[in-house]
Amino acid sequence: MKRRQILSFFGTALAGLLLAVCSTFIVPSVVTAQSNVTLLVSAAASLKDALEEIKPIYQQTQPNVNINYNFGASGALQQQIEQGAPADIFISAGKRQVDALEQKGLLLPGTRSVLAKNRLVLVVPKNVTGITSLYNLKESKVKRIAIGEPRSVPAGQYAQQVLQKLNIWWQVSSKLVYANNVRQVLAAVESGNADAGLVYATDAKISDKVKVVVAADEKYHSAITYPMAVVKRTKNASAAKEFSQFLSSSQAKAVLKKYGFILP
Repeated sequence: MKRRQILSFFGTALAGLLLAVCSTFIVPSVVTAQSNVTLLVSAAASLKDALEEIKPIYQQTQPNVNINYNFGASGALQQQIEQGAPADIFISAGKRQVDALEQKGLLLPGTRSVLAKNRLVLVVPKNVTGITSLYNLKESKVKRIAIGEPRSVPAGQYAQQVLQKLNIWWQVSSKLVYANNVRQVLAAVESGNADAGLVYATDAKISDKVKVVVAADEKYHSAITYPMAVVKRTKNASAAKEFSQFLSSSQAKAVLKKYGFILP
């Protein structure tokens, strides 16, 4: 009888010990899994439509991760991060902006990759005729040419490079209308406030109000790439890394390809 009581005592003690261990090591992981994480992704304006479509696809498998976007000119987003504005991930439309942040130690080492590539194209309003090349921009019938502000908008930097390589920059400079991001360039051409504009092929693809005249020769401008990286001061490094990796998945690539981005 005593033996049974002793065994019963040890059995109860062992069960209590296991319950304590489970409470210590298992319960917190459940709480962590159920807690919500919000990521802020600062991304080039030209990525807006593709990233908005990718968001619900990601959240189907990660419902506890909220994705917020901050779209704008890559140079402006770079400056925001340099000045301490919140951001977990940065996706630029140009290499220069990410290089600058990396040199200042503001990006998490080992998280940089190339998301996609693009092409620069000349667009005009859909009903416009008689413009068949970039050289037509010199003609008097073209009054206003929209491009991104070269100091902060990568599309504007590429546009400036092309026009300079073609030796027509100074001939058209008085006609240039500068926009704060590439989507504003597109809007200017769509509305007729500009007779022509230089945007990405992906921007032209989403509009039924403009038509592509010609794609700029890639030898006339720097490579158009979209590097991305996790911002070093993020408080959600693991979640940010996971979302960055998802952007390179087959599901995300299918969306990027749909919008005309060139996969690396």
